[in-house]
Amino acid sequence: MISRLAFEWYEQSSTGLGSEFVRAVDGCFALIGRNPLVYPKVYHQVRRALIRRFPYGVLYVVEDDFIIVIACFHVKRDPKQWQNRNI
Repeated sequence: MISRLAFEWYEQSSTGLGSEFVRAVDGCFALIGRNPLVYPKVYHQVRRALIRRFPYGVLYVVEDDFIIVIACFHVKRDPKQWQNRNI
C-alpha cells in the first residue's frame, strides 16, 4: 500500500530512513483508525491526515464502519492526480 518508491528514495537518502517512513505511515493509519472524523475534509468527503516528519498525507473516506484509503500522497504533488482516482 505504501509507495515503494517513497520507501526506496528515503532508504537511499539515509539507511534506515525508509523504515522510519513506513513506521510513520503505520502510526498515521493507527491514529486515523482511532478517530477518523478528526481530520479535515479536503475534497468532497475525502479527508487528509498528515504524516509526521515526512511531507506525505493519507487521503481517505469514511463510509459506514469502513475507512477507505485512497492514497498516501506527497503533499507537494498536483492534487488533481489523486482527485482523478475513482472515488
